[in-house]
Amino acid sequence: MRVLLIGANGYLGRFVADRLLADPAVQLTALGRGDDADVRFDLATGSPGALTRFLDAVHPGVVVNCAGATRGGARELTRHNTVAVATVCEALRRSGCGARLVQIGCSSEYGPSQPGSSTAEDAVPRPGGPYGVSKLAATELVLGSGLDAVVLRVFSPVGPGTPAGSPLGRLAEAMRRAMQSGDGELKLGGLGAQRDFVDVRDVARAVHAASLSAAQGVINIGSGRAVRLRDAAGILARVAGYGGALTELDGPPGMHHAPHVTAGPHHATHASHATQSPHIRPTIGHPRPDPDHHTTSPMAFPYPDGCGSWQQADVRTARDRLGWRPRINLEESLADIWMEAACRI
Repeated sequence: MRVLLIGANGYLGRFVADRLLADPAVQLTALGRGDDADVRFDLATGSPGALTRFLDAVHPGVVVNCAGATRGGARELTRHNTVAVATVCEALRRSGCGARLVQIGCSSEYGPSQPGSSTAEDAVPRPGGPYGVSKLAATELVLGSGLDAVVLRVFSPVGPGTPAGSPLGRLAEAMRRAMQSGDGELKLGGLGAQRDFVDVRDVARAVHAASLSAAQGVINIGSGRAVRLRDAAGILARVAGYGGALTELDGPPGMHHAPHVTAGPHHATHASHATQSPHIRPTIGHPRPDPDHHTTSPMAFPYPDGCGSWQQADVRTARDRLGWRPRINLEESLADIWMEAACRI
């Protein structure tokens, strides 16, 4: 099976490439803007005709699109996330290759969800920002194209290679600096959001499964469990061996509520343990400074995805139609994030 992978050098694309290359039945061709791509092509500026000629020459059986932008203004996001997908769909319609399209979508297309709920594929999308709008527009283009296509709506990917600018990437970097400087307390804000974290290697497995399947439409890819960022911070502190305190500065308006997270010897084995951590306890009032320890300045880790305080995937469709389940728990994902951050100490 010949697969054309677009965006092979991105965060998700690198792991998708590794997964596809591990399949001896796959012949992989990478298309992208970088010099290390097999074929250089910019989807945001290239014409459908040029891409059609390439498709006819290579004749792939599957096209996987991992390309896109997560940051920037509405115009830039539209160009990279929507116009680029329109180019792919039009080129596939014109081409005689008859390739199947696997498009990578995202949970931001859904927007905010009701706390405690699981979002299924039939939920009405209400994206809360330009990124989600641009990705939803791309999904609608794919679904309306008439192509043999599937859209994988990936929730919050984590694991090795997590971008330093992401909330968990920034958290790991802040913890690294605290350990390097001997700070006994790390003051953090914006840890109340709950997200469905899924390991990037499990996402790559889902892409591989979707490439081989006949499933069409939208399929959620997540863990099926929402975890508070503050609980993820507690797990990260344990795997990092950070002996200081993680003090959360957020609280309801008019209150000084600061849950105090202290790293300890307990070693959780599953992501679900994050919500049961014995090292997270509420404290009322301002935390008292310890004269024997240095403290960091407060740092905030907001989720800029427009999804509000809660997101949790209903992943039954992925199980039933792709035979896919997540395998890697959150602690292992966070340990790999920390391994990369620790290498900078």
